[in-house]
Amino acid sequence: MQLLSLAIRLIVLCVLLWLAVIDVRHRRLPTNIVLSVGALFFADALARGMPIDDVIVHLLLATGVFLFCAALFAAKMLGGGDAKLASVIFLWAGLSLSLPALTLISVIGTFVSLISLATRSMNPVQQLMPLRALALFSGARSVPYGVALSLGGGLVIVAPAPLPYLATR
Repeated sequence: MQLLSLAIRLIVLCVLLWLAVIDVRHRRLPTNIVLSVGALFFADALARGMPIDDVIVHLLLATGVFLFCAALFAAKMLGGGDAKLASVIFLWAGLSLSLPALTLISVIGTFVSLISLATRSMNPVQQLMPLRALALFSGARSVPYGVALSLGGGLVIVAPAPLPYLATR
């Protein structure tokens, strides 16, 4: 079952990386993709035999994060897709990994924000590919915070999965 959990988590990481690319390009996080990441949590919980009490705690944390992020969305401080993705990330993290998740997301988010600020006046039509890719982060279009959520959350989701394999080797 641990191998199935690792496979599910690697799939989630790939989907989160895909969401990061979508966010950089379009400044949108499609709801159906975000919900699929949430649904995979339940598949992983089933594969690992997670007790129902733990699943409920994960759901309560995700609900609290969603309500907090919904308030930020109402105040126009956070995008709707970012609010949904944050709640899904914390659904996966649970209480035990919520602080590492918050820390990683914050640190990565700081770098994404600084890049967005630095590229604010860049023209998106650049001749050189690296400059064109960098211009996609331009803060003139808003900050793609889904990148920080995806990368930080993906690391927290995937990192615990290979630990049993590393401990036995």
